[in-house]
Amino acid sequence: MDSRWKDGKPRCAWANLKNPAYIAYHDGEWGVPVHDDRALLEMLILECFQAGLSWECVLNKRAAFRAAFDGFDLDAICSYDQEKIDALLANKGIIRNRLKVQAAVDNARVFRDVQAEFGSFDRYLWGWTDGKVVCETGRTSSPLSDAVSKDLKRRGMKFVGTTMVYSYLQAVGVIYSHDEGCFLHREA
Repeated sequence: MDSRWKDGKPRCAWANLKNPAYIAYHDGEWGVPVHDDRALLEMLILECFQAGLSWECVLNKRAAFRAAFDGFDLDAICSYDQEKIDALLANKGIIRNRLKVQAAVDNARVFRDVQAEFGSFDRYLWGWTDGKVVCETGRTSSPLSDAVSKDLKRRGMKFVGTTMVYSYLQAVGVIYSHDEGCFLHREA
């Protein structure tokens, strides 16, 4: 039994045992395949805000992000004007970085274009692996994240470098990366 964890379940090294929200995210959400476009948009926007910061910082503000971004409703975000962007920049509950806020709005519009082209963002994203989960650990980028990043940038998205895209793919379960020794680890 691992004494670091009250429940005796060993987890990935990055999971902060002092933060119940982080443990819940690790145990119940990270690496679980996501096929709902609203949830895929939410994670894409949150991952973009995480650039240069810790995921824990963003996760701790997740409820405020959901409120500020209208529950990550795509149509609402795509309609944001300068007044709404200014309100987001004044919102102390979220990360108030002008470039990231603008990127969230612009990326949502590209997300909508991808939906129109592929029928859903889910179909686009999971099409990169033919619907299969990729199991790998110990990486921060891969040929897959390189390709997806390059394509999203070509389409006009910002804050979608290969490292961010890799983290996104892990978060939404396209890449399954629980550490060896974690109670959720599995082989390919």
